[in-house]
Amino acid sequence: MKKLLDRTNDYLSLVRFSHTVFAMPFALAGYFLGATEPGYGFSLRTFLLVIACMVFARSAAMGFNRWADVRFDTLNPRTAVREIPSGKISRRQALIFVIASSLLFIVAAALLNRLTFILSPVALLVVLGYSYTKRFTPLCHLILGLGLSLAPIGAYIAVTGTFGMLPLIYSLLVLTWVSGFDIIYSLQDDQFDRETGLYSIPAVMSRGKALAVSTALHLGSVALVVFAGIAGGAGWIYWSGAVIFTGMLIYQHLIVKPSDLSRVNMAFGTTNGIAGVIFGLAVVLDLLIL
Repeated sequence: MKKLLDRTNDYLSLVRFSHTVFAMPFALAGYFLGATEPGYGFSLRTFLLVIACMVFARSAAMGFNRWADVRFDTLNPRTAVREIPSGKISRRQALIFVIASSLLFIVAAALLNRLTFILSPVALLVVLGYSYTKRFTPLCHLILGLGLSLAPIGAYIAVTGTFGMLPLIYSLLVLTWVSGFDIIYSLQDDQFDRETGLYSIPAVMSRGKALAVSTALHLGSVALVVFAGIAGGAGWIYWSGAVIFTGMLIYQHLIVKPSDLSRVNMAFGTTNGIAGVIFGLAVVLDLLIL
């Protein structure tokens, strides 16, 4: 039993399961945006399939990222302890895991509706393709943001079988939010990226300019929070969540400086985790209660 638990923990660590808090709240927001549309309602089957799609797509994306980046992860002291470089999981095992997760994602999407099934390979192309973008473009952060931004619109489509303007606004919000905090996270590897020929905004700019780009993206996030609230006729629960979300964005920019990266992990993980969970919950509660 202990061996099984250890193995399970290795795979959960491989896919950084704790980072699910970044996209899952927005997937739930997208689901309930669809479920509260006239003519639709809560369906436990659809709800569970949306959760399954999120889990399988994210597992495939993270597993593939670790598989594709093993050469660089081995060279980087910060990432050399990850599961594949350290030998806890072999590259072959990781690839099998990625293939299985991808197939399960497509199956879950097919069980939702025709449009989710048709779009599932496109979604996989985005979330898997991100792993190679650092080889050729500093805009890789935006591709990561694009991958996670599929959560709200994808969940909405899962319910309604159609696109919608409000979930698209939330998708743009996720894109700018994730891209912005990924730039902050990448600051700690800027020197390594330059030495190994990898691209990122911190690697091609100064740290100060990279933080300025991150700030601009997060200002866009705040603008989209306001736009979504007005467009959706949101109530006080939404706006309360919006204030906390904005506060968390401001806080992470206050604690990370070009000359002091000691709190990058707090800015990346803790503040954004809180921001995502609270704002996503506020969106859902506002839809259901008000």
